[in-house]
Amino acid sequence: MKLIILGAPGAGKGTQAQLIADKYGIPHIATGDILRDAIQSGKMLGATARSFMERGKLVPDEIVIELTLRRLSQDDCKNGFILDGFPRTLRQAKEFTERHEIDMVIDIHVDESVLISRVTGRRSCPHCREVYHVKINPPRKEGICDRCGFDLILRDDDTEAILTNRLRVFHEETEPLIEYYSERNLIQEIDGDRDIQAIQASIDDTISHLVKK
Repeated sequence: MKLIILGAPGAGKGTQAQLIADKYGIPHIATGDILRDAIQSGKMLGATARSFMERGKLVPDEIVIELTLRRLSQDDCKNGFILDGFPRTLRQAKEFTERHEIDMVIDIHVDESVLISRVTGRRSCPHCREVYHVKINPPRKEGICDRCGFDLILRDDDTEAILTNRLRVFHEETEPLIEYYSERNLIQEIDGDRDIQAIQASIDDTISHLVKK
């Protein structure tokens, strides 16, 4: 099962992708994590990616494509994967299509006002990368990760100013992907303005036939 999950920043792509990965035993390939790993490595690709991310802009296609393809070449991706955050541009989608066949593209749709509330309330663990929300999905102890006990942080790219710019970039560069994949009969739209369990149930219904292949 080879899936792509799309949606604006804060639409819940990461949460749903991880639920799918856990249930069906495929890796959750989060491009954001790949980029942060590259930044922490201190190598040239990571430094270049960081300069764009700090300004709320998309990292250049050639960097994202190279890092993602390297990840997909690993053994745990042989039986499938779910891509979260890639592709983000038509160039990325077209180059990826030349190398990998996709079963379905899940598009989670949420109104923009809801997205802003979701993202600015998000808190992340810098150690294990678990993600919480101060209202929707708070940790058991305020400010502390349930999984590993580290202090939670508000990521730089989860502020309202950065999000506003990210949404503008999303509308300009990422929304054309919906048309691209629709033309190939791969898109399935999911209403993301519901609780996590309801969204998960809709996605399960949508992808269940793929498991029977």
